[in-house]
Amino acid sequence: MSWHPQYRSSKFRHVYGKAASKEKCYDCVPITRNVHDNHFCAVNPHFIAVVTECAGGGSFLVIPIYQTGKLDPHYPKICGHKGNVLDIKWNPFNDFVIASCSEDATVKIWDIPKHLLTRNITSPKKELLGHVRRVGLIEWHPTANNILFSSGYDYKIMVWNLDTKEAVISNPVKILDAHKDVVLSMSFNTDGSLLATACRDRKIRLIDPRAGRVLQEASYKSHRVNKVLFLGNVNKLFSTGTSRWNNRQIALWDQNDLSVPLLEEDLDGSSGLLFPFYDSDTHMLYVVGKGDGNIRYYEISPEKPYLNYLMEYRSHLPQKGIGEWQHVSNVTRG
Repeated sequence: MSWHPQYRSSKFRHVYGKAASKEKCYDCVPITRNVHDNHFCAVNPHFIAVVTECAGGGSFLVIPIYQTGKLDPHYPKICGHKGNVLDIKWNPFNDFVIASCSEDATVKIWDIPKHLLTRNITSPKKELLGHVRRVGLIEWHPTANNILFSSGYDYKIMVWNLDTKEAVISNPVKILDAHKDVVLSMSFNTDGSLLATACRDRKIRLIDPRAGRVLQEASYKSHRVNKVLFLGNVNKLFSTGTSRWNNRQIALWDQNDLSVPLLEEDLDGSSGLLFPFYDSDTHMLYVVGKGDGNIRYYEISPEKPYLNYLMEYRSHLPQKGIGEWQHVSNVTRG
């Protein structure tokens, strides 16, 4: 009989996080005070975008990623929305295009100039009009260029084709009408053939976005889901939520069987929402709590126990927003 050691071999067992020095941070950024449960921050190889506090309408900042230090209080903004901006996402195919959605029930697409902004941008490249209530989530399709998904408080997910000449698009190419309550989270698998959603009815749904069919539905009573995430190509879903006793909880699911999670774990009794991020190159998972001062790291493995805790980064400052790009992550703090 072969002998197996009790410890697990991993090159990430001693990974740790380190805050950037003051001169490499972005200072005096007027971060939004909106309590909507979203990232409020998006990053790509060229820019960091942050939803900001403003009077009358909604706006966000786009800062070149290497322009660190103190931000000019008169730095130009992207400010074409009539209500608070609730989500921003960079186009994965074009680093100079960003989408935003708002309480004004619109989605707007913006061209960002390659040079430094010298004045406010108020006119979007495209405006998407279809939702009748505020739009809380947007997600670009990972493999089809110019396809954008938006989810609103009208319980509908709309699919938009931006590859048209019209500046104002009023008709989505498809409407996914599978939810009876607000969608809290959307996540695509690697090739975009599957869409996972978490809904306020506490169910996870696996949807074929092309056909608009619900393939699976998880209604596991002891895990009330808030956020759901596809874990690359390992055929698993990761979710964060709360237990029956209102403890913050994480769960791992086999995407082919959502009846019962592969594992669930209570973390603590805090109230802040947990946001998961996955790096498919290193198989590392990051769990970030809004209002927390720590970021937990895990490693995903193909065999049991599947989810291996590594370490956590701790700070005395609470997190207000989180954005990720490949191996680079940005955390906005108060």
